[in-house]
Amino acid sequence: MKLLTKEILKKLPPLYTNDGKPADTVPIIVKFFNPGGTGTWYITEYSPEERMFYGLCCIHEAEMGYVSQDELEQFRGRFGLGIERDKWLDPGEMTLAQAMEKEKDGRHV
Repeated sequence: MKLLTKEILKKLPPLYTNDGKPADTVPIIVKFFNPGGTGTWYITEYSPEERMFYGLCCIHEAEMGYVSQDELEQFRGRFGLGIERDKWLDPGEMTLAQAMEKEKDGRHV
């Protein structure tokens, strides 16, 4: 599965766009997940030059951070499955605050 589409790329703001903004005003543009194990990434910003995402990274605990597009694309986990994009999440449908709340409660949606 292609992680980024042209439509998503158009909607992803540059890195640091949301600096200092309240989490309930920051939209999640795209969500990636590991279908064979742990790992969910709620992406809010992107640098095409660096191929670097920024958002809520949930592996063992949820924390804000950067993740490499190349690393996500190259990852192969259980059964050889790669990282997938949640194609049912509409860009902006969820806020960063909502994603944090879901992850805090352990509800990986």
